[in-house]
Amino acid sequence: MLVDDVRKQFPALDRKVYGKALVYFDNAATIQRPLGVIDKWNEITSRSNANIHRAVHRMADEATEAYEASRNIVKEFIGAESREEIIFTSGATAAINLVAFSFGEAFVKEGDEVVVSESEHHSNIVPWQMMCQRKGAVLKVLHVDDKGCLDMDELDSLLTARTRILAVAHISNVLGIVNPVGEIVRRCHDRGVKVLIDGAQGVVHRKVDVKELDCDFYVFSGHKIFAATGTGALYGKKELLDAMPPYMGGGEMVGTVRFSGTTYAPLPLKFEAGTPNFAGAATLKPALEFAMSLRNEEISACEDAVKEYMFEKLSGDSRIKLFGTPDDIGDKIPLFSFCVDGVHHEDLALILDKMGIAVRSGQMCAEPLMDRFGVTGMLRASLAPYNTMQEAEYFIGSLDRAIGMLV
Repeated sequence: MLVDDVRKQFPALDRKVYGKALVYFDNAATIQRPLGVIDKWNEITSRSNANIHRAVHRMADEATEAYEASRNIVKEFIGAESREEIIFTSGATAAINLVAFSFGEAFVKEGDEVVVSESEHHSNIVPWQMMCQRKGAVLKVLHVDDKGCLDMDELDSLLTARTRILAVAHISNVLGIVNPVGEIVRRCHDRGVKVLIDGAQGVVHRKVDVKELDCDFYVFSGHKIFAATGTGALYGKKELLDAMPPYMGGGEMVGTVRFSGTTYAPLPLKFEAGTPNFAGAATLKPALEFAMSLRNEEISACEDAVKEYMFEKLSGDSRIKLFGTPDDIGDKIPLFSFCVDGVHHEDLALILDKMGIAVRSGQMCAEPLMDRFGVTGMLRASLAPYNTMQEAEYFIGSLDRAIGMLV
């Protein structure tokens, strides 16, 4: 497919905002949905709206088949060993909370240690803080340098005999930097430390193979990669998931229930209590199929050209402070967070909105990283394969006009 062909699959991209054609540059928060995903949602909601796994009637069978078909494609998409290692959740946040609780209950004791990076999203910080408070463990921080890259020289000194797990983003949602997760996993495993990777941005911009990475856990959200909101997945190595207690109790996650005691269902149902978002989960299949269809040289070349243009224009403007500037631009995705001297990020975002451009402003759920760089917030433009060079040029011109209005 060409980029024009890709855009035709997204009804939202045809709309106008304040009389201007929409330029949607907030894809790191939530990406737009293609027709195949919308159609699947409508199909399940209108024709197969029945609870899964439990009834034997036709509608329930259709819903169950669609739900489990999505589990199969998630397994293939990230290269898992078995479908039992794929747990459906409401997103990356829920998946991290599940691991923080259940892994903590099984493997963390008082005085043990957990390591997170300074550039993490709040959802990969707060669940670990909560677990550490509950278990009497210690939270340690892997810092970033002035370019936004992880301080890999610090990593080895943070890992001790008491370190149980390290949690790190595959790609920072603020800096857009691809972290060296393969090297992090290798070093951690050499010290007997488990690794969770937050792949919310990783699955969108990189081909993921969890077996090759050898990570212990990998999580992502469906709404970042074309699927419905309220969907996501946790990959975990089977031996770890088997050893971890359930995060929630309820229907479907049980074997037998007696007042004298309860046994639990085998994986993956052990961690999927209650009625799941089966209509949303069914959209993971067309979403991931669509994502795979975008893996071609022409679309990749267009993405790279737009990224390089944006990086050059933003880094070359003396009024702008761009964050996330690795030495090799190949280590950065088309995501750009920046500040303008003397201008509040939200004022810029509001003016750009009136010009038809959707961007994110604020702390991007990464307050510790804002503190690291001494700012109260940033403006973020995050691009997807359907964004064009024309949109990038319009954005740069509009940003120049907006700064001129405010400085």
